[in-house]
Amino acid sequence: MTETPLWHPGERELRESNLAQFMAWLEENDYGVFRDWGSLYDWSVRDVDAFWEAVARFAQLQVRQPWTAIRDGTEMPGVRWLPGAQLNFAENLLRAADRGQHTGEALVAYAEQRSVQRLSYAELYRQVGAFEAWLREQGVGPGDRVAGFVCNGPEAVVAMLATASLGAVWSSASPDFGVQATEDRFGQIEPRVLVAVNGYGYGGKRFERAAVVADLAERLPSVQSVAVIPHLEDAPLPPGERFVAWEQALAEHDGAQPTFAPMPPDHPVYILYSSGTTGKPKCIVHGAAGILLNHASELLLHADVRPGDRFHYFTTCGWMMWNWQVSALLGGATLVLYDGSPGSPDFGMLWRLAEQERLTHFGTSARFLAACRRVRLAPGGQQNLQDLRMVLSTGSPLLPEDYDWFYSKVSREVLLGSIAGGTDICGCFLGSNPILPVHRGEIQAPMLGKDVVAFDNAGEPMPPGERGELVCRQAVPSMPIGFWNDPDGSRYRSAYFDTFPGVWAHGDFIGFTERGGAVIYGRSDTVLNPGGVRIGTAEIYRQVETLPTIADSLVVGRPVTGDVEVVLLVVPADGVTVDRDLQNELRRKIREGASPRHVPKHVITVPDIPYSRSGKKVELAVTRMLRGEAHEENRGALGNPEALDQVYAALEEARLLPG
Repeated sequence: MTETPLWHPGERELRESNLAQFMAWLEENDYGVFRDWGSLYDWSVRDVDAFWEAVARFAQLQVRQPWTAIRDGTEMPGVRWLPGAQLNFAENLLRAADRGQHTGEALVAYAEQRSVQRLSYAELYRQVGAFEAWLREQGVGPGDRVAGFVCNGPEAVVAMLATASLGAVWSSASPDFGVQATEDRFGQIEPRVLVAVNGYGYGGKRFERAAVVADLAERLPSVQSVAVIPHLEDAPLPPGERFVAWEQALAEHDGAQPTFAPMPPDHPVYILYSSGTTGKPKCIVHGAAGILLNHASELLLHADVRPGDRFHYFTTCGWMMWNWQVSALLGGATLVLYDGSPGSPDFGMLWRLAEQERLTHFGTSARFLAACRRVRLAPGGQQNLQDLRMVLSTGSPLLPEDYDWFYSKVSREVLLGSIAGGTDICGCFLGSNPILPVHRGEIQAPMLGKDVVAFDNAGEPMPPGERGELVCRQAVPSMPIGFWNDPDGSRYRSAYFDTFPGVWAHGDFIGFTERGGAVIYGRSDTVLNPGGVRIGTAEIYRQVETLPTIADSLVVGRPVTGDVEVVLLVVPADGVTVDRDLQNELRRKIREGASPRHVPKHVITVPDIPYSRSGKKVELAVTRMLRGEAHEENRGALGNPEALDQVYAALEEARLLPG
């Protein structure tokens, strides 16, 4: 990795960013004097209560009744945040509208097969009040669940905020989920109301979903009413008395105000789900105060979201980045939403949107940036991106070559922030930092208040340059308040605290640099172990996926007697055949760029690589195939389930499957 930074903070970031303002505010309010990032971070993980109190005060979080402490203990799991407080999640996100401080746009929504939708803060506030009143009319009360089978459009934001305003619990899935995969999620939480679209557009095609919505409602006996969004304006709505058109629900209660019911700080605000690619999804419950505290730190300080900013994150409503994105309303930003394919009609589409809507923040995935690099896109020379300050990337490790592409083809003036966390905390452990430089292939730093290190197998911190398990040694506000239907907390403890008691083990294989940055090498449960040497899959992807002859790849381990063989699945680029010469080239590049231990024993050609619906490679599902375990049970959780069948067939033909 080069020592020369690709991006330096300028005077604007060092003086005007929210993080710089926060450091000055801390001094003015007698928290301490912090002249650099290192001293600020050290304080944030040493004096945890003071730090999170400062975040709450700096962000001006609204509470109806003050807290009696910042947290009610230190031992994980089970820490509760802001005990004694009464607050409302939606009130905090809508506070700019409630006070009349923001009269501009709150939401701008683009979608395939639909005209552009624009809502001012005042209109958003009014629609939240109307839909909350309709929910109450359906019998929804505090603690009840409202489920959304919805597109990333304005109605989803309205429905979530209305649900939170009355103290109910929101949960959502994308409408491209299969019926079984959706039932696997919503069936566990028994929603009283379903909010659903009648269809969506993707990749230039229409997908009508009225029949699917009707089927889903029948499979969920707890659902009493369904509000149907006409996302496809000329497509039918499901027939029946339970189904109400979205506009009708709003019109019946036009003029109603949000009530912002005060709730305890650990009252559930939403339920998120694990991917469900290797078993029934876990229902992860997040509390209102914890999410507000954490998102205030991440979005205001680390993402530098300010009033008037225009914030976009490419996501679906089935991924935690949708929830994270909506919290940018805390900063008084305009959310610019998009629903559809990021590559339709071409990969320049979202960059044109960035120019047209004058985006200040552009959020996407490492996979999208890699695709832009592969097709040799040069947005900086084709679009005017002068308003853009930050591009955020998550979903998988960002390749060093994608940093090179970004700073040569997009902009040298924009912070490229790789962020890493997960659904588990609905946030990030590491990520962007407006007052630190960006180094090639490296996440800038841990986030404030996140006491993260790499542990060895004995639970000891690893020195810089060594790799181990990503752990968090202090409680973080947005750690789940629990799993749904886990009354004794055993499933929750098993998921994160069994490996190192009292310490959160996140499941990533990571190394930290001497300067405090980080490199993620893959998921711990798919780390390869040939000859007893631990290898992260990302180390192999870095070599393979920069070759123009390879369109995509997947790396897994195949158990053999007393050892593991590395298996590399590759999708060749158009017109390319994976012959012996190309296989030798792949092995040579991996040997020279990584090590002889990384070289695959088997190179198998496949038509496609299976991905989860949030765009992550499903390494573990393929690993289970190689162990002889079932792979059929969770096809609906995949974005391209046919790819799993293709991989199975290829592995079977290569005689790599057991039996």
